[in-house]
Amino acid sequence: MPATKMKATIKSVATDLFYRKGYYATAISDIARGSGIQKASIYYHYASKEDLLFSILETTMDDLTVYIRETLEGVSDVEERLRVAIRGHVGFHLTRQKENFIANSELRGLSSQNFRAIVRMRDAYERIFQDLIRRGIDDGAFAVVDVKILSYAILTLCTAGASWFKPDGRLNVDEIALIYENFIISGLKQAEGAVLRPPVAALSG
Repeated sequence: MPATKMKATIKSVATDLFYRKGYYATAISDIARGSGIQKASIYYHYASKEDLLFSILETTMDDLTVYIRETLEGVSDVEERLRVAIRGHVGFHLTRQKENFIANSELRGLSSQNFRAIVRMRDAYERIFQDLIRRGIDDGAFAVVDVKILSYAILTLCTAGASWFKPDGRLNVDEIALIYENFIISGLKQAEGAVLRPPVAALSG
């Protein structure tokens, strides 16, 4: 098997095992056995089990960011841009469920350096949503909110589906994404003109 194909196979097997068993409960020997190779052969492709985990998380964040940016291309209406981003975020997390579940449950398996690298990627991704919300406020499409807090709330809500979604469940990916989309947009538009920032006293306390 070509080296690039074997590397992809190892990564796919590791993703499945990390999802089912957890990162810490998965041994390199488990990954090697699932890949049909000797344990020592793993290290030809990946320096360590953590290197495998980091590769999964890095690729997932890269793919997510590229996907969302592509879905926003050609969409100019501010409300529709956020709707598209929400649908895209939910859809990506449900269709790439294993990787996203790992990304949200196994960060503790990373060294401080690798952890910081993933956090930087997440921060850059969060800014896409923060910019969309901020533009909606500036254009009068959304009520005034704390942009950072709302972006965290939206992304946390939309990401959670990776932990409970069942492909053969009652609703499909598009139906679930639409529920999230309408719920979030409705919340941002509620009480048109209302200021949803907390009072100064609450912030200073």
